[in-house]
Amino acid sequence: MHTPYFPTFRSRLAALGRRTTHRVRQATLAQLEAHLRDFLPAPLLSAEDQGPNSRDRVFSLRLTFECFLWQLLKPKTSCREVVRQVQALFRLQGRGHVDEGDSAYVQARLRLPKERLEKALAATAQAADRRAGSGGQLHGRPVKVVDASTTQLADTRKNQRRYPQPSAQKPGCGFPVLRFGALFSLTSGAILHVILGSLHHHDLRLLRGLWHQLQKGDILLGDRAYGEYTTLATGPRQGVDVVARLHARRKVDFRKARRLGKNDGLFVWTKGYQQSEILSVTQWRLLPAQITVRLVRFTATIRGFRARRITLVTTLLDPADYPAQDLIALYARRWRLELCLRDLKTMLGMEQLRCKSPDMAEKELLAYLVAHNLIRCLIAEAVARYQVDLERVSFKGSVDALRQYSDAIAKARNQRMRRQLWEDLLLNLARDLVRCRPNRQEPRAVKRRPKPYPLLNQPRRRFVEISHRSRYWKGRPRNYRSLN
Repeated sequence: MHTPYFPTFRSRLAALGRRTTHRVRQATLAQLEAHLRDFLPAPLLSAEDQGPNSRDRVFSLRLTFECFLWQLLKPKTSCREVVRQVQALFRLQGRGHVDEGDSAYVQARLRLPKERLEKALAATAQAADRRAGSGGQLHGRPVKVVDASTTQLADTRKNQRRYPQPSAQKPGCGFPVLRFGALFSLTSGAILHVILGSLHHHDLRLLRGLWHQLQKGDILLGDRAYGEYTTLATGPRQGVDVVARLHARRKVDFRKARRLGKNDGLFVWTKGYQQSEILSVTQWRLLPAQITVRLVRFTATIRGFRARRITLVTTLLDPADYPAQDLIALYARRWRLELCLRDLKTMLGMEQLRCKSPDMAEKELLAYLVAHNLIRCLIAEAVARYQVDLERVSFKGSVDALRQYSDAIAKARNQRMRRQLWEDLLLNLARDLVRCRPNRQEPRAVKRRPKPYPLLNQPRRRFVEISHRSRYWKGRPRNYRSLN
């Protein structure tokens, strides 16, 4: 018996027997303990010497952490189902009675330190990068992608106070919105760091909270929200170069540029007179009065659509070291990181968080990100083993395979069979590749017709439901009958 996550638990679990300990761990991600132990440092989930997580409880810090992740990897899994599984396994092994209520598990999640989840996020991202290699670098320099997104919270008073709903919605008719900025690794697709904010926090304000996570020599890749003066002026002062799409409000005339090639030139930008709202007075004064940037313009053609002209702005000024084609190819890879947000919100179900308090909602979001990084570690190991394209490995297929093979590995009779099942898991991930379908049309439209229910445009206590709601549905378009 070995407990790499919890060395101090060895003496406590030894009295229960090896078979009992192995069976109890089947409820959680520790089913793959022998293979996933390198993704997280050993003392990360150890019990505290004193304080809330120092007592010997049924839902220890380790069991709570793993049950939390297992719950998020199975969408729409309630706390009651988690308790029922632990209850059944404890009864099977004769370990005594576990209370049928989910209060103990809910309280254990409340005691889970947020700092442990943040450290687990950083540790899993580093593990994924080590296994993925150097495929996401530009001329030997690591590339980190920044982006922001939102997620809805449960409609409670505490959530509304910290993360208010959009101002255009009526009180009681909307949901609190949590906005977060994430720093991705282009090498593995794992999330390195995250910062939380409300709906009123702009992408640039969130980026200010992530600047200290960037290291000298990094290349920051972003969309057009970051192609403006403050970001391009701050990066080189910290040894960080920036590649982004040009901000929509800035107009460009290549006749005034110092030409480096066709649709490639250097421009001198001057700091504006009006101070940026995201910077303090001291930070604004420290910005240089002028900066030199490089602009690269190209035309993106997609079959069936009008050709689009895209302009990139960067602080990589040397065309010999960083050709224009390399910058264009680098920006094209940014869309893959957009799909990582889709994997999180659609595949894992992070689009709507269920916790009732803002503190627990923040922990739930961090747990989702850790689960996402664990899947990225698994994908990176399969890519390193079988030399397949990282961007073509199916994320949804990896989650499904992990669920099924974890049960099989837990029931294996010997170590040899467990190793064979692990190899089969990696082989199936390498074979389950998304088809390469360039220029495939994906219209952003909904095919399924909505149900004929009226819109909840008033608080529930004042809302009067129409008896014949299918006849008076206010959200129905005029040509609704022709659509069906």
